[in-house]
Amino acid sequence: MDTITFSMIKPCAESKNQTGAILDRICTAGFRILALKKTQLTKQQAEFFYKVHEGKPFYQDLTEFMSSGPIVAMVLEKKEGDAVEAYRTLIGATNPQEAAEGTIRKDFAESLQRNAVHGADSPENALRESRFFFSNLEVLGYQIA
Repeated sequence: MDTITFSMIKPCAESKNQTGAILDRICTAGFRILALKKTQLTKQQAEFFYKVHEGKPFYQDLTEFMSSGPIVAMVLEKKEGDAVEAYRTLIGATNPQEAAEGTIRKDFAESLQRNAVHGADSPENALRESRFFFSNLEVLGYQIA
């Protein structure tokens, strides 16, 4: 069964022109891009997107950072297996110092916050996050609503 996940290339990687290399890694790992857009979040949008972290010590810095420049949002499909789990393996640990060799975060991240990419942490959040950025019309061949 095909499953989906959601990802964002963060402002730090986008500003360093790493988007193409990251997209290549994603496609090479067997993911199909169902939807993709480059945009910039407002502070309010970033606060809503990361509302689950509201009240945590890093929340304000995270929302400031995520609204500081363009991001690339995408819905990804994996033909076999769990897309969320497979993508989280591909990107590596949130802390790039703990990420496995060859993962996106190990190779592209600057720090814990500036870790190059966001990846959904559950199938439920993958759908919620995909709906935040994309309508059904924008997601090829997959019903997200």
